[in-house]
Amino acid sequence: MVHWQGVFPALTTKFDANEKLAIDLYTHNLHTQLSAGVDGIILGGTLGESSTLEEFEKEILVTHTVANVPDHFPVILNIAEGSTREAIRQARLAKAWGAKGLMMLPPMRYMTDHRETVNYFKTVADATDLPIMVYNNPIDYKTEVTLDMFEELIVSCSNIQAIKESTRDVSNVTRLKNRFGDRLRILCGVDTLAMEELLMGADGWVAGLVCAFPNETVTIFKLVKQNRINEALFIYRWFLPLLELDIHPKLVQYIKLAETMEGIGSEFVRSPRLTLVGSEREVIKKIIDDAIDCRPLLPKI
Repeated sequence: MVHWQGVFPALTTKFDANEKLAIDLYTHNLHTQLSAGVDGIILGGTLGESSTLEEFEKEILVTHTVANVPDHFPVILNIAEGSTREAIRQARLAKAWGAKGLMMLPPMRYMTDHRETVNYFKTVADATDLPIMVYNNPIDYKTEVTLDMFEELIVSCSNIQAIKESTRDVSNVTRLKNRFGDRLRILCGVDTLAMEELLMGADGWVAGLVCAFPNETVTIFKLVKQNRINEALFIYRWFLPLLELDIHPKLVQYIKLAETMEGIGSEFVRSPRLTLVGSEREVIKKIIDDAIDCRPLLPKI
């Protein structure tokens, strides 16, 4: 069972200079996240460079994470596949490896219509008993999972339980709440809209910059839920220039640079991505440096 509430880091995958998994560094970051009080871990997402990972590497990441978190702590594996058959296979592997739930994108590379999208999610959901969070990101992945599609899915798929809301339309939180109440949990999937969506009733935050700044991320979430809005807003305004690094095509490189500067990551990425160099790196480094130089003192929560 997954309680789809709180802060769920979409963790980066740590590599060494030879593009091999850097498990010790990954473990260091994982423990930093746990110490900050995150509520779940998501592996193999966009930030995790999922399209470059081999199956055995996903297995290592999932099994290692499961072994390094408390019992029943939600370890979620992302599924981003081009075929229904492969998505089902990945869902079964995720359970065998010990994952507690799935995050699922619509099919990759082919833009499905209404009937095809519903059939895809329903077929995979029917093939697993793992709880599922649907990742709805039509901006980056082109296919939108509409409210009417969700209406069809929840009739027969009790394990479709949550939405990673990444439409970049804050009012969609209200639409979802009006239509489905608490039947579907809503987790904001866009860092720059997180506080806004939490204030509108979102249940959680699938976060990116949390990879480098877990304490600040968790503090904002908890302050909002405690209705300490002014305190949360003060930190959120400081955080926004960093959060904007999450909505760029090079978010992986940007966030990995921030992790490195915080001492809990490295800049190594897997090709075709390349590490930042020259003036581009200096611009991003200055954004991070400027934020660190005026970092707010976090209140007790």
